[in-house]
Amino acid sequence: MKRSDLALYLVTDSGLLLGRPLETVVAQAVKGGVTMVQLREKSASSYEFYQLAMALKKCLSAYRVPLIINDRLDIALACNAEGLHIGQQDLPYEVARRLLGKNKIIGLSVESVEDARKADKLDVDYIGISPVFHTPTKTDTAPALGLEGIREISRICHHPSVGIGGINEQNVAGIITSGADGIAVVSAIMSAPDPEKAARTLKELVIQVQNK
Repeated sequence: MKRSDLALYLVTDSGLLLGRPLETVVAQAVKGGVTMVQLREKSASSYEFYQLAMALKKCLSAYRVPLIINDRLDIALACNAEGLHIGQQDLPYEVARRLLGKNKIIGLSVESVEDARKADKLDVDYIGISPVFHTPTKTDTAPALGLEGIREISRICHHPSVGIGGINEQNVAGIITSGADGIAVVSAIMSAPDPEKAARTLKELVIQVQNK
């Protein structure tokens, strides 16, 4: 298993960019402290997804921040991304690992305690606990797990984890103290007037709780 810094995990959504280029917002967020970036663009064509992946790969390489591709194994391979994130209905983990190889990062979404039990038996690199709270940025999610869900999943699954879904400055502390290793955010950074400042604030909150 590869250890990655999951403290502040950014998930992209070009619909939230407020007219700004994706690479610009991501670069600003990384300067503010983002430690990992997942390219998740559900409405993009394969060509558009590939072009975005290549642009982010170039941008993030300069900061040594891993690029994770959501769902699309073909895009992850094509751009030589550092990893792939899969959901419960995506390509099976065993297949993804065989095709990507042992040196790539693979993350898995877990939406229930039962998902977490199954994930604990897999050699994934991290899990995304989703959704912690209700979120309008992803409509095909299971019911919100809440902080108790994080606590229960953290007790039964040994993998590093990030909480995702409805996360903002007000609830960061609860997520980390409940057992998550980091937070994954979308709109809290992508739609922020100043992505760098937003990322810095969130990162500082995570570190403060981790250092207590």
